[in-house]
Amino acid sequence: MNQLKVCISIGFSVFVGLSAGQASASACAPWLDHDLKQLHSDKPLDLCEVTQGKPLLLVNTASHCGFTDQFEGLQELHEEYADQGLVIIGFPSDAFNQAADNEAAAAKVCFFNFGVTFLMSETIEVTGANAHPVFQHLAQQEGQPSWNFNKYLIDKHGQVIDRYRQWTSPTSWFLKRAIDKLL
Repeated sequence: MNQLKVCISIGFSVFVGLSAGQASASACAPWLDHDLKQLHSDKPLDLCEVTQGKPLLLVNTASHCGFTDQFEGLQELHEEYADQGLVIIGFPSDAFNQAADNEAAAAKVCFFNFGVTFLMSETIEVTGANAHPVFQHLAQQEGQPSWNFNKYLIDKHGQVIDRYRQWTSPTSWFLKRAIDKLL
């Protein structure tokens, strides 16, 4: 009888453990379940790990664009909202032929020129048939980026809330108001 209790107890523990593991693994929105590298680095960027349960602002970026100074506003947002849970990730792309020649040059623009401390991914495609799956999903939900520095706001459950185009300042009152609602 005691052996039966032990078996039932062990079986229940294993079942509960698997259920909890399955629940936490499924908490990541499937469209975010992609591994990338950080900009000009071999460090991994596991989107599920860094975004799980947090509101997001995903931005396609370029180093040589009239909107490149938006890195300053994005950094301001990061400094203001990171402690409250907002995750900002920049995705460098040459979709509009305004990217740096290589990732080292892009990293210099982001990290040295603008002092970016929010996450930056490796260079990816953000438009068209070869767009990274994250941007394919964003395009299906709110449209593909029309230019550099389109900003996609996502809630903590992975639902795309809105897209703010390049002419929307990262520190605009209506973007900040939308972020405040998600926190």
